[in-house]
Amino acid sequence: MQRNNEERDGSAGGQIVRLAGSISAFSPAEWNMLAGTNRDLPGYNPFVSHAFLSALEESGAASGRTGWAGAHIRLEAADGTLIGAIPCYRKTHSQGEYVFDHGWADAFERAGGAYYPKLQASIPFTPATGPRLLVAQTEPAETTRRYLAATLKAACDQLETSSAHVTFATEPDTEALREAGFLHRTDQQFHFHNDGFAGYDDFLATLASRKRKALKKERREALAAGITIDRLTGSDITEAAWDDFFAFYMDTGGRKWGRPYLNRRFFSLIGERMADDILLVMARRNGRYVAGAINFIGTDTLFGRNWGCIEDHPFLHFEVCYHQAIDFAIERGLRVVEAGAQGEHKLARGYRPVTTHSAHYVRHPGLRKAIADYLVRERREIANANAYYEEHAPFRKGEPPEGG
Repeated sequence: MQRNNEERDGSAGGQIVRLAGSISAFSPAEWNMLAGTNRDLPGYNPFVSHAFLSALEESGAASGRTGWAGAHIRLEAADGTLIGAIPCYRKTHSQGEYVFDHGWADAFERAGGAYYPKLQASIPFTPATGPRLLVAQTEPAETTRRYLAATLKAACDQLETSSAHVTFATEPDTEALREAGFLHRTDQQFHFHNDGFAGYDDFLATLASRKRKALKKERREALAAGITIDRLTGSDITEAAWDDFFAFYMDTGGRKWGRPYLNRRFFSLIGERMADDILLVMARRNGRYVAGAINFIGTDTLFGRNWGCIEDHPFLHFEVCYHQAIDFAIERGLRVVEAGAQGEHKLARGYRPVTTHSAHYVRHPGLRKAIADYLVRERREIANANAYYEEHAPFRKGEPPEGG
């Protein structure tokens, strides 16, 4: 496996590993036969689709210029058939990942090491759990995952990068990576779980009475300034709607992060290629849109991503991002709403704590040992925090249902 765009590396059993500098090295048809990437099959995750990844690269949002140089791992059978892959990038910074290793980089570089470049097996700018060790539907999943995990480790060694990081991984991927010698890291998010609710009021009935009243009041006040909500998906998402949403994204993202990661062309590309997988929740006042949030639709999960606004209204952020997502998930029969990274405020709105997983291979033995020691403590802290939040969730505890 060499540094150039695509080089073969013969391996046992006639399998071939190639390192691809662009997702365009995979055809949409072959990529979308990998687990989790085909929208017509169960377990579809829109972020690992060819449409999403190619939009990131073609728009320039994820490119060598922005510090996300493609280093995608392609595993082939002897006849060239794709049997596995890893979406992977050679990175020169730690921005846009949402699993923070800045402290590791600072410590290593103060000690005289070079932390960058590193390998990052992830979906750029997307803190959503999904498959990272992608396996063809025809292959034995567990065996191929193990091979891919070992291949990523070997790529890190051969490219002489400091480390390889697999973030927001599924549990099967995490297990394969741990077996390959990766360090296990956990973090916390808040997700809504749809327990077969018939409607939003059905969900509200599971909350303590004080919390029910608070959320009803919050939703009324969010729309009190004459605001109405539009939900756009598929062909309803026009270029004019993207113009409005991008203005919100740039305004809020610029104030929050300084430099938003995504550009206007990216939104046009996903609108062309995967509009049926997108839900735009847009807030209108006085005949124009003033705020919005973008969500992506998987087989059984609604993934909340970016929010923005050009007018500030009390509770509007909660309505557009969280309450409307719950409404949509219940109507569509989606099992989960993932509302992005962090956010303890989501707890009061019916979102529950969950543990997310990542895996890290660090080449330098001293740095690896220091990180391993730290992760033992961090995993314990995450577990304690999740237990605390679950205990203080807003759900009824022995209280009769509303009206009972």
